[in-house]
This record gives sequence, structure tokens and C-alpha cells, in this order.
Amino acid sequence: MRRFFTPFFLTLSAIVVLGYAYLAWRLAGGTAGRLLLAVPCLLVWLVPMAYWAGGRESTRRADELLHAASYLSMGWLNFLLLFALLRDGLLGLAWLAGAEKARELLATTGTPLVFAASLAALAVGALAALRGPAVQRVSIPVAGLDAALEGFKIVQISDLHVGPTIGRRYVSRVVERANALAPDLTVLTGDIVDGAPQRLAPHVAPLGGLRARHGSVFILGNHDCYSGARRWIAQFRGLGMRVLLNEALVLEHGGARLIVGGVVDPALRLSEPDQQPRADLAAAPQAGAGLRILLAHNPALAELGERAGFDVQLSGHTHAGQFFPWTLAVRAVHAPHVAGLSRQGKMWVYVCPGTGSWGPPVRFGTRTELTLLELRRSDGAAAPTAGRAQ
Repeated sequence: MRRFFTPFFLTLSAIVVLGYAYLAWRLAGGTAGRLLLAVPCLLVWLVPMAYWAGGRESTRRADELLHAASYLSMGWLNFLLLFALLRDGLLGLAWLAGAEKARELLATTGTPLVFAASLAALAVGALAALRGPAVQRVSIPVAGLDAALEGFKIVQISDLHVGPTIGRRYVSRVVERANALAPDLTVLTGDIVDGAPQRLAPHVAPLGGLRARHGSVFILGNHDCYSGARRWIAQFRGLGMRVLLNEALVLEHGGARLIVGGVVDPALRLSEPDQQPRADLAAAPQAGAGLRILLAHNPALAELGERAGFDVQLSGHTHAGQFFPWTLAVRAVHAPHVAGLSRQGKMWVYVCPGTGSWGPPVRFGTRTELTLLELRRSDGAAAPTAGRAQ
């Protein structure tokens, strides 16, 4: 029981209670309405309190449905709160302006409009999230790039989050689209799963069908660590992937050398306290000269990558915020490495906004993405180019 009194759970409980109190006060017309509104709030509170604190080992179908209902409730209540605040803001402006008719109209029709708008936003966002990722083509200009690596193609899959809302069918579509791009290398930059192998192995299995000239590489994200890092490492190796744990894969491509390093996620320390991201080991200095690409789930590790001498870092983790207002919060926390291409000194950093979605299966103002990165020779710090293809 002590875990329920940690700062996280106390804060979560306070947010849910305050959010419910405001919505019930402003939107619910009676006892029945308040009780109905309490259901999604209870669902939002229940999953973190009952499941996250006690591990992620559940394999029951009922638990999956409860998670999905909780995540949808999170998304809906987010939009409900935003539209309720917007209506109250308009009421305040109408009062200041002395516009009595406008106040009366907002008071009488505002509540059903708030509910309708929030449900519409949830539906639009869920459709955007669940229809599958679009292909984002990105050119990375590398000064002095070996001619043999000109046009080298890397497909990046990140933050797939196979779990309560993303399953085998979605994963199969991702694999089909990735293979159609005929990559030289496929990289999975963490947070591929959200649950235990005994429940999710059949849904992850299509990833064993990924095809690339130099194979597929996997690194851990924080959610992979929460879900049992060592078991998932064994699972992905069984699918034929190279798993990089503070180590490197040295590739020879047309006579050119490409060193692909991968670091463990800081979350691994929760189960293995002696483990931490070591970009210096992943750089494999003993491999000699070559283009160095670092796979690091969290873009906050860019400083380590730059210090270790990497030319490019590929990350995920941020989801670009998924939907408003979390898009603003993520930008405040992770800038300048929020989504897309940015610089860390001389090193390029590319942050994929996610091939799937975590929690609420909702995208509003962001999109799921399957990234195709192409290396291009540049004699200077040329501006990168990007374009989206369906």
C-alpha cells in the first residue's frame, strides 16, 4: 500500500479529482450525469494505480480491454477539459463585453457542443493514429561521406508500442511498408512493446519478416525495459535481429565502413542498477575510421553521442507530444530534439515521432511515421530535406 502514497500517485490522484470536480461542476446537470462522468475518470485513475505500480505481467483479455478503455478515456477527457475551458473562456469574454445574448447562447447550447466537439476530436485523432504510419523520407547531408554510402537507405521504426491498442494487423502493415522501401538497414529504436512476451509475442512476430540488405537492429526503449528487458532481448534475437547493448555493429558497404552503435536506455537501471547508456563503448573506437550512427531511444542522450564522436543519432521517445496540449509540453522538455532533424554540435539528430502511439490511440497535430533516411554527401552544413509519401 505504501506505493499509493508516492509523489507520482498522489499527484495523479489530485489531478483526476480536480479534473473531475471541474467537469462535474461545469458540465454535469444532475446526480446521474455526475455519476456517468465519474466512470471515465475512474478508468483513468485505475490503470496507473492498479497495474503500473504492480508490474505489467497481466495476460488476461479483460485486462487488455480495461487498458484500452482507460486510454480512450484519457484522450476523451483531455479534449473534454480543453473544450470546457474554451467555453468558459468565451463566457468570461461575453460577460466582460456585456454581450448578454451571447452569454445566454453559450450557457444553453455550450454544454452539448463541448461534448460533441470532444467526441469528434477523439474520433478524428483515433482515426489518424490507427490508420497506420505514413512514410517520411529524410535526406541527411554528411560532410565527406564516402561515395559508396551515397544513397544508403535506413528504415527507422520507433515507438510502435504493441500492446492494448496496437496488435498484429498494425504490425504487419508496418512490416509490409518497410520492406517495400528496400532498405539497406532497418533499425528499431525502442519502445516497440508495452507488455510481457507471453501476451504480445504473436503480435510482434511479423517483425521477424523485416528484410534489409544488412538486416535489422534493435535497441531498448524505456517501455521495453518496463516490460521485461531480458525477455524481450531474447525474443527479438529469436526474430533474427541484432540487439545492441552499449555495443556496435560494423558494416562493410561497397568498400565503405559504417559503424552502427546502440546504447541501452536509462530505464534499464530500474532492473539492472549497474547498467547505463555508454555511447563511448557503442562508438567502437577499435573499429577504426568510418561513418558512425548512434541508436539511442531517448534524444536527451545526444550530448553523449556527440562526445563519443558519432556523426548521426537516431532516436524516438517524444512522440512529438501526440496531441494538444502535450505537444507544447514535450516541446518545452525536449527542445531542440523534439521531432525531425536537429543538430547537436556537428552531429545530426533525427527524432522519429513514433510509428505507433502510446496510451490514448490518438494523434492530433502529429502523425505516426515510418521513416526512410537516406545518406547524402555534403561539403558543408547543408540544410536537410524531408518529404512525406503515403
